[in-house]
Amino acid sequence: MSRLLAASLTVVAAAVLAVAAAFGVVALLEATPEQPNTPLITYEQAGQGS
Repeated sequence: MSRLLAASLTVVAAAVLAVAAAFGVVALLEATPEQPNTPLITYEQAGQGS
């Protein structure tokens, strides 16, 4: 019985750690500031008509 108890506690602990890690990753991703969407290359507009 003690092996079954140890195995079930290990499974529960692993599940709790996995859920905590998932919430931690989501919290870190939401905490990072959003980067500005500025283009690296800009093209000048050509004049109308040739």
